[in-house]
Amino acid sequence: MPDAFVSFGEQGAQLTYGSYLRLPQLLSAQHLESDPPAHDELLFITIHQVYELWFAQLLHELEAVRAAMTAGELWRAQHLLARAHVIERVLVQQVDVLETMTPQDFATFRQRLAPASGFQSVQFRELEFLSGAQDPGYLDRFRGLTDDESARLRRRLDEATLWDAFLAVLRDAGLPADDDEQVLASVRAVALDRDRHSAVWALAEALLQHDELAASWRARHVVMVERMIGSKSGTGGSSGAAYLRGRLPLRYYPLLWDVRSTL
Repeated sequence: MPDAFVSFGEQGAQLTYGSYLRLPQLLSAQHLESDPPAHDELLFITIHQVYELWFAQLLHELEAVRAAMTAGELWRAQHLLARAHVIERVLVQQVDVLETMTPQDFATFRQRLAPASGFQSVQFRELEFLSGAQDPGYLDRFRGLTDDESARLRRRLDEATLWDAFLAVLRDAGLPADDDEQVLASVRAVALDRDRHSAVWALAEALLQHDELAASWRARHVVMVERMIGSKSGTGGSSGAAYLRGRLPLRYYPLLWDVRSTL
């Protein structure tokens, strides 16, 4: 007779909440460099580790978006982009938590970070490359890449971007997309005939939202940096806020923005 009093999920205790999430490893990965320990360094490490976890999730989702577009599953691509949008809003909101740290508190451990810098986030560069903003020069400007990191970025430079996949969607819909002029005309045609091209238009808008949220994160980030360190150089040797401000005009899909002027 089966034991009716065994609680769900406890049979054999082969898998627990902690073991499934690898909590001992996860919660032991916050190592402070300051001595004596600066109170806010734990917050700083936690925030950036969480960012990297979300970057990994975004790469997972955006790779699936690209695959869905390539397979003609536009509904799935749009659904997964909607999830990416929610995550990207979380990324922007996390800056609020970081800004509870004052410049004076950050200064107590900032010098211990050098030469580490957010500029070195390989996953963030992967997101930019996958989205369509491919920058081969990054591999030359940052010489601290491991062999594995360099290989990952070179693979991103060689593979199709989300924009490449969207151009294939246009062609599958019978619309020309061989140069910027054709793409602009095709997207305009899609925008003006949403009864016929509703799925393509919705996908274009979802990509634009992804672009806009990435821009929102860059803008929020630079203001936070200016609030925290002013015009000081970055710990990794960059110009700090000046470098970040130079990135603000970046757009993944300029033609999706340009089409607004033609409607």
